[in-house]
Amino acid sequence: MRIVIVTGMSGAGKTTALKIFEDAGFYVADNLPAPLLGDFAQFCMKRDVGITQVALGVDIRGGQMFTDFSMGLLELDKLGVAWSILFLDSSNEALLNRYKETRHLHPLAKNDLVSVGIAKERVLLEEVRERATYIMDTSGILPRQLKIKILNIFSENEAAGKLLINVMSFGFKYGIPEEADLVFDVRFLPNPFYNPELKPMSGMDAAVREYVMSHDVSVRFMDSLFAMLNFLIPHYISEGKNQLIVAIGCTGGRHRSVTLSQELHKALSVHENPIAIHHRDIDKDQSRK
Repeated sequence: MRIVIVTGMSGAGKTTALKIFEDAGFYVADNLPAPLLGDFAQFCMKRDVGITQVALGVDIRGGQMFTDFSMGLLELDKLGVAWSILFLDSSNEALLNRYKETRHLHPLAKNDLVSVGIAKERVLLEEVRERATYIMDTSGILPRQLKIKILNIFSENEAAGKLLINVMSFGFKYGIPEEADLVFDVRFLPNPFYNPELKPMSGMDAAVREYVMSHDVSVRFMDSLFAMLNFLIPHYISEGKNQLIVAIGCTGGRHRSVTLSQELHKALSVHENPIAIHHRDIDKDQSRK
């Protein structure tokens, strides 16, 4: 098991960092009292728990307990747990601006100026900063840039940091998927529903697929859709997006949308990003009975 202790200046991005670790498959716990590091590690190491990667937020919110930081690390060493410290720092100017934007109170300046709290915190964190395995200055970086930095160091999961693409077919008569990022209506395509032989089948059947894709309008639509997504995907990735849900809908979600979703899923397989497919309404159309 390995533990990453995320600490640093208040307002430097610890909450954002912990979310990045969580998305990368780490078990995350925030504001853990430093003296409990050993106890928490022992719990995670139990066979029936099965936690192997942990990111812990530890900072001055723990009050007096934060001063026992070294004792907590010593307990981890006794257990033979591999640990590292990620210390997030930022310039005083950047921290002041963030506190002005959020209007939060500094934990060490409840009744004083934020600048006073920042100064006190820097003194308290001197020893922890010196012991840090990694120090990241977040003064001028965006959350997506912080994500790249963290994943480059800590992620052992090849899929972490990549855009998960979900292709979903659906029927408009059952409602548009609320989670969809992009929705495409393919009800303009020739409908196999009106072919007595194809009506009982679905877009998973070769005969339906051949019928839908035998029309030039279907091929042109698929080519255009694939070209557009090829353009969009790198930009979504650069913005730090974790998941893209592309929903393709027809009337009942059984024939055309399923066929086009299958075609899109196959076309997008050229990308390195993980791709999933889901046919939401394929079995809901009662007219096939």
